[in-house]
Amino acid sequence: MTSSEPTPDGLTVAVTGPTGTFGSGLVPLLQGDDRVRRVVGVARSEFDPGSRGWTKMTYRRGDVRRPDDLRAAFEGADVVVHLAFLVVGADPATTRAINVEGTLNTFRAAAEVGASRFVYASSVAAYGFHPDNPVGITEDWPTRPADRLFYAQEKAELEGLLAEGSRARPELDLYLVRPPIVLGPNAVGGKVQLPGWVRSVAGAVPKRLPPVPVPAPDIPIQLIHEDDVGSALMCCVVAAGPPGAYNIAADETLTAPEIVRLLGGIPVRLPAGPAHATARAAARLPGLPQKAQWVEALAHPAIMDTTKAREELGWRPRVSARDALLQTVRG
Repeated sequence: MTSSEPTPDGLTVAVTGPTGTFGSGLVPLLQGDDRVRRVVGVARSEFDPGSRGWTKMTYRRGDVRRPDDLRAAFEGADVVVHLAFLVVGADPATTRAINVEGTLNTFRAAAEVGASRFVYASSVAAYGFHPDNPVGITEDWPTRPADRLFYAQEKAELEGLLAEGSRARPELDLYLVRPPIVLGPNAVGGKVQLPGWVRSVAGAVPKRLPPVPVPAPDIPIQLIHEDDVGSALMCCVVAAGPPGAYNIAADETLTAPEIVRLLGGIPVRLPAGPAHATARAAARLPGLPQKAQWVEALAHPAIMDTTKAREELGWRPRVSARDALLQTVRG
């Protein structure tokens, strides 16, 4: 089903993890779109949709590890959007149970209740950080597990498992959205994974760095604003284009020195090669905790081409990478 026409009474859309970073970008669009009649927000922790102005949404308590919860919550849904995912903060077994098994439970439950579309928030990390990755990755490039970073490993594994599930359940259209680092006023402490030095700035509250020299490797960094992730997800909800995977990112790609300059510091440009080599070596260290595994993301730039989303979904980012960064730090 690839028509953007809603059912006669409007779409019913179920969303897991509606209060996170991605939900903050999507749910207001669902609320404001006449093609959407009803929204079901599925989360473990209770929240009041009305307090957020989400009058179309009904809260349903549910845990992605419990298929019965999901089937009950999804009953009558035309579209299921899966946003619930752990980035850090749990032991490996719990993380896998929620991220991998929970995603598969969600897909199966969507199929069992007769939903037409399943929309999954994946990540650029699904491509891995491999030396042969091109700069300007297109969707036909293979997704491959990273060497160490658990998050990237799980995203790549899940895309393969969802593709298998889609072949077995062709009546359920599968949409995958692959954003890079997601920024915005709701992002810090949510799904965003900023470079460590940017997190330090954001956590310390000041709006600008002091005008002092800051070492910065000359590496490219793609960003996207949470609202632009929401608009891409919305394009999938209403089937603005065919099922499949879509890369999304802000128009411009920044470099680490440019980011330092935007934050008010004086960048001391360092060559990219040594930074990549150092990151690869650090990622190989045994016993790295989950948070430290993110160093592997610096081992090779993961820069995507977003032509397909523009041409097939009609999606366009509205917030520049520069503005997304500044909103995050200042927010």
